[in-house]
Amino acid sequence: MIPAILPTYNRAPLAFERGEGSWLVAEDGQRYLDLGAGIAVNALGHAHPELVKVLTEQGSKLWHVSNVYRVPEQEALAALLVETTFADTVFFTNSGTEACELAVKMARKHFAEAEPERTKILAFHGAFHGRSSAAIAASGSEKMTKGFGPLLPGFAQFDLGGEEVFEALTAPDVAAVIVEPVQGEGGIRAADDAWLKRLRQATEEAGVLLILDEVQCGMGRTGRLFAHEWAGITPDIMMVAKGIGGGFPLGAVLATEAAAAQMTTGTHGSTYGGNPLGCAIGKRVTEIISDPAFLAEVNRKGALFRQGLEGLVAAHPEVFEAVRGEGLMLGLKCRAPNADVVSAGYAEGVLTVAAADNVIRLLPALTIPDEDIAEALARLEATAAAVEAKGAGA
Repeated sequence: MIPAILPTYNRAPLAFERGEGSWLVAEDGQRYLDLGAGIAVNALGHAHPELVKVLTEQGSKLWHVSNVYRVPEQEALAALLVETTFADTVFFTNSGTEACELAVKMARKHFAEAEPERTKILAFHGAFHGRSSAAIAASGSEKMTKGFGPLLPGFAQFDLGGEEVFEALTAPDVAAVIVEPVQGEGGIRAADDAWLKRLRQATEEAGVLLILDEVQCGMGRTGRLFAHEWAGITPDIMMVAKGIGGGFPLGAVLATEAAAAQMTTGTHGSTYGGNPLGCAIGKRVTEIISDPAFLAEVNRKGALFRQGLEGLVAAHPEVFEAVRGEGLMLGLKCRAPNADVVSAGYAEGVLTVAAADNVIRLLPALTIPDEDIAEALARLEATAAAVEAKGAGA
């Protein structure tokens, strides 16, 4: 236990003093290849020169003013997000959890006057939407909710990709469906494109709002600016965070004008949300990632990495079972305990992130160069060999 810090994290015995692109440097000088990127947060890697420049320039001028006033940096980022997405309007938060809270409030407020019975939110098993009361109630899992009751009412869970949700969403009390196009914490589980198309059509026919949680799978992570673009759909409301700030705490809720129409003056607010410093950084991140040439490189690198991972699975069938994911949101389904694989990676100087369904997540910086992908594969190879050797010696 670390003194004075609430012991809610199972921390690895590592501490880093600086980062350089895809690498982290520990206090003892050892370099680690970072395939977690702060859990999909450091989308442009560590200490990206463009972000350091914006941080320095904006930081020397203005960090924070309240939302009592206009914030030009906020307006500029909102305009860019509207230009590059389905959205008509944007509200800025500091995190994905806060984005979830607003998404739920917005959906319920949308129906509050005309159809007040519509309050239920349909969600999916294996989902992760944050750790607030609304977010854990949406996930519904015992891991998230045990000991925190009574839970916020008005949520129900279904199987991702299943059929039951289609009948359920026609009930007169349903306000919205919330879904991650790719579940990150849930084990890099992607919703099928055809199923997402059906879900979009069904919600429209039922007059129900579709909320997409792209906190982890958005901002170029799957090779499109947002993962739902692969299915050719658009939501009514979308949650964004993690990668949009490139490491600076920033989140957002994007919505259509119709979905957000009831969110009038005084219905929501945030002290820090949309501060000048965060929005200046977020704008530069969005400009870089939304460039079609940049996204094409994410797809190319993702294909290169995936090809190597397929070979890794074939070479180590006792450790790995399959590769999952798209772009640079990849996962290795493990046969060995995923915690053992993550721990063995520390000794080989490679950082990965555990997820549900015995998966390790590979979420490197979207800027990772080819030589670092090759190095990642070599270190994962050594990691797998170490896990095998440990198993043979058990």
